Amino acid sequence: MAVLFDLDGVFYQAGEAIPGAAEVARWVACENIPHLFVTNTSSKPRHALVKKLAGFGIETSEEHILTPPLAAVRWLSTRLKDRPVALFVPDITRTEFSSLPLWIPGNDTPGAVVIGDLGKAWDFDTLNQAFRLLMNVPKPQLVALGMTRYWMTDEGLQLDVAPFVMALSHAAEVEPVVLGKPADAFFKAALDILDNEADKTVMIGDDIRGDIEGAQKAGLHAVLVRTGKYQNSDLELGIKPDAVLDSIIDFPDWYKTFI
Repeated sequence: MAVLFDLDGVFYQAGEAIPGAAEVARWVACENIPHLFVTNTSSKPRHALVKKLAGFGIETSEEHILTPPLAAVRWLSTRLKDRPVALFVPDITRTEFSSLPLWIPGNDTPGAVVIGDLGKAWDFDTLNQAFRLLMNVPKPQLVALGMTRYWMTDEGLQLDVAPFVMALSHAAEVEPVVLGKPADAFFKAALDILDNEADKTVMIGDDIRGDIEGAQKAGLHAVLVRTGKYQNSDLELGIKPDAVLDSIIDFPDWYKTFI
């Protein structure tokens, strides 16, 4: 049974490691369980996530991490031919798109407008620039690096990428292609990387919609943890996880009984 692990809210929260998380990661590696760390973050490249995890005592490599930018590059590289891509992502994340031709202001219309989590860097001018690009004819493809509505920071809840994607989609009348959780395409990319079938894969996450509902719609098993953004009301939404664990520390015992 292969495993997809969410990161934020499962292995760490608000800059602190979840107790016992590093031991679980080591157990998974020692047991040679096929796995990926899957995250909707588009504010950091994979090498930065590897370094961040190491700070929590979790040793992994870029090959074991799937982010929306990586899924987007895989998707765009087979569809755009030589048309450039307009990026609305943090500067540090642009390196993940280095294999694609990038749009330069003043040049030809881009083939796609990619929206990631710019956080506090979003302002009216930036959002309006993306809108104007989407109003070109033919319309570029609107690519969303995830559709997470919000996430938990050490300052409290903060808007994520979905509200900005929805604003652009509504204004420009274009449907986004979502290449992050909870989209099928994101989970399909994970399964392709693992070379595994959906019904032989389980997703572990703290987001009842992005992790649990998204995974189940893609045919995976899904386990919810009561950490991160979890709220008791999540279990009243009609979404039924395969299991609910108090923390990732309970995962090994559950896994042994499930397989």
